[in-house]
Amino acid sequence: MGRNIIGIGETVLDVIFRNDNPTAAVPGGSTFNALVSLGRTIKKVSPESEIRMVTEVGDDHIGDIIVSFMEKNGICTDAVTRNKGSQSHISMAFLDENNDARYEFYKDHAHAGLSAERVGAVEFKKDDIVLFGSYFAINPVIREHTRELLSRASASGAIIYYDINFRPNHIKDLPETMGNIVENCRFSDVVRGSAEDFQFLFGTGDGREIYEKHIAPLCRNFILTRGSAPVQVFTGDGEMEFPVEQIETVSTIGAGDNFNAGFVYSLISEGIRLQDLKDLGRDGRKHIDSGWWSRSLCIATSFSAAACRSTFNYVDEDFEVFKISGWI
Repeated sequence: MGRNIIGIGETVLDVIFRNDNPTAAVPGGSTFNALVSLGRTIKKVSPESEIRMVTEVGDDHIGDIIVSFMEKNGICTDAVTRNKGSQSHISMAFLDENNDARYEFYKDHAHAGLSAERVGAVEFKKDDIVLFGSYFAINPVIREHTRELLSRASASGAIIYYDINFRPNHIKDLPETMGNIVENCRFSDVVRGSAEDFQFLFGTGDGREIYEKHIAPLCRNFILTRGSAPVQVFTGDGEMEFPVEQIETVSTIGAGDNFNAGFVYSLISEGIRLQDLKDLGRDGRKHIDSGWWSRSLCIATSFSAAACRSTFNYVDEDFEVFKISGWI
């Protein structure tokens, strides 16, 4: 039986602007983007794996587009809640001269809703992978559902990967949501965030400070991405930096999301299970420097680079994953 991937997160329609002119409109959302890329790649290494998305959309035409796009890209939609009488979310992404994106969101978080029946029907088994993050993961309105999912996933022995992905428009919500961020980290086996995320949250982008003060007491494994600067990894037994390929960027939309997709891909392609992830690096720096972490980050950054070369939020359908084999 294949290991399944369960994503928990929001869906939006991303309208992309260049020079203040709309150039494309594509389904998106942080976890959504990662799952689409996995839907296009994971069957090559694990044909029996299923991908499922827990999310909500409106019962409008945009919701139809999003659900149809999921199905076309190999994502099971039986855990998608269609909220009657509501409109799907829209995101405006404005690309600057460096093709970095600035966002404006049109979302009604206060009226978000998940079907208890659909959430309850989601099953987890040992060594499945749960990917979740963004405001959806801390929204107080649906917290009872996300907490239930994470609790059941943890009890089943699934690997839980949390992408904090915190936006500045939610700084005002921190008094109400910081406890949920902490709880999410405690549930997780890997936490990833960008230096920008933590600058908003804690006023620092320093990886060691973030890990020692905020992550290590809650989660052993921490990945800090820093744009074009090297990725930093902290595990409690060591730390490493991994260089990021310098490319000509078309769009940074989906860069972090596809990093997540590549990391999840590596967990399955390399056969890494929960106990392996807990043990990695415990015999010193050998694994940290030259083992699975290096291969995983190579795959993750290759996914991210592929998305940055595209106007879309995910890797192309014919994307060939960087071939890495053997255990060092």
